[in-house]
Amino acid sequence: MSKPRLGILGGSGVGHLAGFTLEEECAVDTGFGAPSAAVRLGSLAGVPVAFLPRHGANHEFTPTEVPYRANLLALKSFGVERVLSVSAVGSLREDLAPGDFVLVDQFIDRTFARPRTYFGEGCVSHVPFGDPVDASMVAVLAASAEGCKGLRVVQGGTYLTMEGPAFSSRAESELYRSWGCSVIGMTNGTEARLAREAGLAFASIAMVTDYDCWHPGHDEVEVGQVVTVMKRNAQAVAELLKAAVDDLVELGTSPWRGIAARSLLTAPGAIPAATRARLALLLDESA
Repeated sequence: MSKPRLGILGGSGVGHLAGFTLEEECAVDTGFGAPSAAVRLGSLAGVPVAFLPRHGANHEFTPTEVPYRANLLALKSFGVERVLSVSAVGSLREDLAPGDFVLVDQFIDRTFARPRTYFGEGCVSHVPFGDPVDASMVAVLAASAEGCKGLRVVQGGTYLTMEGPAFSSRAESELYRSWGCSVIGMTNGTEARLAREAGLAFASIAMVTDYDCWHPGHDEVEVGQVVTVMKRNAQAVAELLKAAVDDLVELGTSPWRGIAARSLLTAPGAIPAATRARLALLLDESA
């Protein structure tokens, strides 16, 4: 099969992608361990894609335990240039209701217990991250959503990434609202940062399932209510992806390809051999 230029990271409620035709499952051992599951190579609407359920085949990894570095590197090893992250989120705004999709464009990272970079151990690279999301991918998703009946997609917004796995306290929820955040989740900010270091273009579809715990007219978040909305969202996002996948792939090579090498501060000859070997996909890549 042709190399998949688009990789899809599925999250809560999207462990299996409707409409995806599986051709091969590939176990991968990256320099940062194994990914959450075997990478699933196949096609969506006739377009080659790679799919990876971030929480594992049976949703066995907490947000902290997800092997984020291995996941992104595994997708890259198959030729992926662009990554689309799909996940459930809580809303921090009155106008973003359960069932809405948000194409976020910024992140605030409040995580503290997970690896968030490929660098260290004798290799230092500082990649730019001012605009974490690829605007051209967002534009394709927004245009494709116009043809999806009954789907409300909001373009732009800030995603607060919390550690989890417990949901927010009311005080935390109100704090994040005061910062102007739009949605809250536990995974996408980490993926966006690592995707940039790996030279991959990145976009996120944040699927609202609840109002976190701040909303006076709604009960505190519980898994049962989240799952109910997730099931509806999973079908809707499958339709959106089928409509968008061809145009996403047509965007071509990531504009961030080779960014790790261009941002390197350590003299190449001074990088320890073991570190150099596991960063080869990042450091040996031409722009």
